[in-house]
Amino acid sequence: MTYRFDNFMLDARTRRLLRGEQEVHLSPKAFDLLTTLVASRAQAMSKADLQQKLWPSTFVQETNLAGLIAEIRHVLDDDAERPRFIRTVHRFGYWFIAGVVEESGPTGPSPAAGRYWVVWESRQIPLGPGDNVLGRAPDAAVWIDAPGVSRHHARIRVDGGEAFVEDLGSKNGTYLGGNPVSTPSRLEDGDQIRLGTVLITFRIPPPAGSTETQVR
Repeated sequence: MTYRFDNFMLDARTRRLLRGEQEVHLSPKAFDLLTTLVASRAQAMSKADLQQKLWPSTFVQETNLAGLIAEIRHVLDDDAERPRFIRTVHRFGYWFIAGVVEESGPTGPSPAAGRYWVVWESRQIPLGPGDNVLGRAPDAAVWIDAPGVSRHHARIRVDGGEAFVEDLGSKNGTYLGGNPVSTPSRLEDGDQIRLGTVLITFRIPPPAGSTETQVR
């Protein structure tokens, strides 16, 4: 199984972690821990369960697990205080909170369904086929933990080679190009979407091998 999140690709079969086109390295146990957290992202994982998966039938100190989490955060450039990927669930364990696109086929160029992205601050977040909810809720495909953003603020639907944005009854509104979104609105490359006061950009990466320079 291959998992894509932000600008990372995690291939559980080949045990490779890529940032864009560049491979980044984790220790074997840290790689196993990251894979477990990503695969189990629907819920927080307890420290006891993680220790059992990583060190079955062996007693280890909790500091071993914390050390692996620190290694992963360093490689992902994640911040424990303002996490984008791994949230500490105090007195319990850890939770992988970023949106993930799964690919079961061989690793290669991104399929058409995964060719859409949104950019928020320094994050580049892939969109999967179907509905991609944007909001503060941990189960949102595009998790935006910022003031003024509702738990389920808006959604981007990817269908048939097109993408549309729709407000989900948010408190502070969804805007496309400065106009309020009241009905599903078709998105074009470079469109700016505002969720309350948070601005994100919708992107369609150019085809592989394209030399066109896009100015935005």
